[in-house]
Amino acid sequence: MEFKQLEITSEGNWLKRIFNSKQFRKSVIYILIGAVLGFAFTYIAVGMQINNMHSKDLITNVFFGAFFGFFITNSPCARNKC
Repeated sequence: MEFKQLEITSEGNWLKRIFNSKQFRKSVIYILIGAVLGFAFTYIAVGMQINNMHSKDLITNVFFGAFFGFFITNSPCARNKC
């Protein structure tokens, strides 16, 4: 029997691997797009100037948009597991 030498390489820090992953970058992009769309929805639906908006409504819609962007990229169907 012949065995090949096992090549073990260091994968680096786990945090570095997460930041360099394609899924993480895609999630961040979709979260930012969702937050911007949440802000735009608030701006268009309320029809007010930015100075007159209530911060509670604005923050709620931005977080909702960001969560929606996160859900789109990390749902089971988005990862072909449904």
